[in-house]
Amino acid sequence: MSAPFRFPRFFVTNPSPCPYLPGRSERKVFTELSGENASELNDALGRIGFRRSQNVAYRPSCADCSACVSVRVVAEEFQPNATQRKLLRRNEDLVVTPCKPWSTEEQFALLRRYLSARHPGGGMTEMDEMDFADMVEQTPVDSHVMEYREPGEDGRPGRLVGACLTDRQGDGLSMIYSFFDTDMEHRKGLGNFIIMDHILSAARAGLPYVYLGYWVEGSQRMQYKIRYRPLEKLTRAGWTRFDPTEQSDAIRSGLPREQPLIPMELARVFRK
Repeated sequence: MSAPFRFPRFFVTNPSPCPYLPGRSERKVFTELSGENASELNDALGRIGFRRSQNVAYRPSCADCSACVSVRVVAEEFQPNATQRKLLRRNEDLVVTPCKPWSTEEQFALLRRYLSARHPGGGMTEMDEMDFADMVEQTPVDSHVMEYREPGEDGRPGRLVGACLTDRQGDGLSMIYSFFDTDMEHRKGLGNFIIMDHILSAARAGLPYVYLGYWVEGSQRMQYKIRYRPLEKLTRAGWTRFDPTEQSDAIRSGLPREQPLIPMELARVFRK
């Protein structure tokens, strides 16, 4: 009788077109998160740049490109700038509730509206309710759906305007995927507000970091991830804080857009 596997087995996907940098291909290394040590494994892999999608942990493993860079915000040192403070005040009336990772029709309807407005024709527009349930509920780690609602009336919950699937790791919060109402003129910037709410929540809980996934230098879609200071990036020498001038230059080079926190195509690959 053979002994059980002591260490995880890693696999590599076939190359496919990069969704961020035209003319390049992407490849991922991944492993399954399962068993009683899934949380510990996820924590360890998260510290070296892996991300979670359902019961899989993955990271880029491209042969000729290293543009994808893991980034995390140092929560306790975060100081919102003037624009960010205005955004926090604009949405301070929202009711934020951590919910168990159980999908609802209301969440799915909000996701559909978000994808239709922001990513028509993208891979995730093919998701049905079962796919969404898999994305939310197939988690071997400590996960929540953070719901953002407008104030309710007569004791009833208010309108759902935002949500984020979030993992609590040993050293911080990992934002897996967020979506929100894009049609509310008086609540522009909801995506950025959700990120800041996670940063402030992590600081209150004594958690050092908020993991934002991958910043892709040269991709305007990913520039929003470097708007938060102080920010650390994962290099060959370990986690290193962005040079302030470098970060300012990178922020100025991007467009003021909000984007989802994981690649659309990746969700499609690992939904199976």
